Amino acid sequence: MSEDKKTLFINGKEVEFTDEINILEVMRKNGFNVPTFCYRPDLKPFGACRMCVVEIEGRGIQASCTMPPEIGLKIQTNTERTRRIRKTVLELLLANHDRECTSCEKSGNCELQKYAEEYGIRNIRYAKKKEYEAIDDMNPSIVRDPNKCILCGACVRACEEFQGHAVLGFANRGSKTVVQPMAGKNLCEVDCVYCGQCQAVCPTGALTIRSSVERVWSVITNKEKKVVAQIAPAVRVAIGEMFNLEPGENSIGLINSALRAIGFDMVFDTNFSADLTIMEEGTEFLDRIAKNQNLPLFTSCCPAWVRYMETTHPDMLNHLSTCKSPQSMLSPVLKEIVPIKNPDITRENLVVVSIMPCTAKKAEAVRFEFSKDGVLDTDFVLTTKELGRMIKEAGIDFKKLEPSKGDSPFGEYSGAGTIFGTSGGVAEAAVRTAYEIATGRALENIDIKELRGVHNRCRDVEFDIDGKKIVVRVVSTLKEAEKSIQEIKNGEAKFQMLEVMACPGGCVNGGGQPRSCDSSLIKEERAKGLYEDDKNLPVRKSHENPEIKKLYEEFLEKPGSHKAHELLHTSYQNRLKGSYKDFE
Repeated sequence: MSEDKKTLFINGKEVEFTDEINILEVMRKNGFNVPTFCYRPDLKPFGACRMCVVEIEGRGIQASCTMPPEIGLKIQTNTERTRRIRKTVLELLLANHDRECTSCEKSGNCELQKYAEEYGIRNIRYAKKKEYEAIDDMNPSIVRDPNKCILCGACVRACEEFQGHAVLGFANRGSKTVVQPMAGKNLCEVDCVYCGQCQAVCPTGALTIRSSVERVWSVITNKEKKVVAQIAPAVRVAIGEMFNLEPGENSIGLINSALRAIGFDMVFDTNFSADLTIMEEGTEFLDRIAKNQNLPLFTSCCPAWVRYMETTHPDMLNHLSTCKSPQSMLSPVLKEIVPIKNPDITRENLVVVSIMPCTAKKAEAVRFEFSKDGVLDTDFVLTTKELGRMIKEAGIDFKKLEPSKGDSPFGEYSGAGTIFGTSGGVAEAAVRTAYEIATGRALENIDIKELRGVHNRCRDVEFDIDGKKIVVRVVSTLKEAEKSIQEIKNGEAKFQMLEVMACPGGCVNGGGQPRSCDSSLIKEERAKGLYEDDKNLPVRKSHENPEIKKLYEEFLEKPGSHKAHELLHTSYQNRLKGSYKDFE
């Protein structure tokens, strides 16, 4: 064994370790793998499933996810005992599992299914689970099927560690243990923000996205309807993973072509309304600074964050920007203007489908505030994963498509619009525009790297705007946001703007994205893809987007105008203790 470095032995091979928190990470770094259900790199080790057991000389059987590495350990990953334990665990889990795999939403992406196949489980020696439990599908975003839960606890930890929420928890003891919302309620009856991180870490079909795929197919095949799509920034750097492209590869051109091949009549880009958001939010921020009112300004792009404020801190709703999210800005603009520019289209036969990285966007779309005369602005929300499923279902070879552009005028966007998809992107886009509007001077350093970073969940950056010091804070996860709220309530806050994204790392790691929880580096690659897109675009500031300028000249007059407020702004409601109706 080398004396100048820390090493241990895996299956007879000497390997080095550094700061890995457990043996499992050392094994994975060196090309050795063992199955696990409960372990997620972004969550604290739990040791619940016992699938990752290894045999250590002198120590016997140990869970590799909870044991720290030590110099000289001799580890065997694939012995008769470890294989027997894993097979027994799999049989016990399958005995208590609804095994209707062919009709399960996670079929083909289920870890239990995968390991059962890998370990050749054909016969189950244990009695099948007793009674069938009701499925919780009463909310717009997430379906909870307790019959498929394997009690790994990943969802419970994600809810607590990311959002500081105890929406899901363990109840009962022994063989009667279950994971459920408080007092056995449905998710729509508790303070769930629908971020979807619980289903993102779920290894089975116990938590899945509530699908809108069939309803979207029905309007696409309806000849009386004109169906248009809007595509969020983070979708373009993640959907390719479902078709063997690298994480972070920008596939917006392929997405545009795929949507047209599926049957969409027009394809627009939510990046355009991200630019629109900056025009309105930047103006609002400067106005609040001038009046010294309702500071710090909270960004309002993340619907999970907005819902958290409504259900947890309704006394601070005046801090939230009145701007709608980019999704909920673009949809009413499309329904107002597309019929004007296209005589064969009416508001009644126009269907807007948004493609989002986010499960909470489904809940946002059905809020009555985002409707007109009883008709929703956004008719349907598809997550990145749902769109991937539709592309496969349509028999489209995604990688062989010829890339195409979005439709004008709402397909044009700036680099500031594209970085909305990652933590810090909204703040950076806002600063680029607010600084130049306030000072009349060009911002010298357009790449504000201090605001970037998908792993650092809280960062403050100070700016000088004509002698006035402005501090912008960026946080991701609601648990981190809560700390900032307490600073404000305690009179300790020194920031004037707070950007919050509920998902760790921002929308690139949203609950509707292809699974990324097995590697903390994937969201970093996705963010890099967005920043690369920003860097290569000819226009990198929202206020310089020529189509945005044209929209104001022809229709909205100016940022903050009466017409702009009518279409692009909203108000928020006190939802504390069910004091306000949730969804239409």
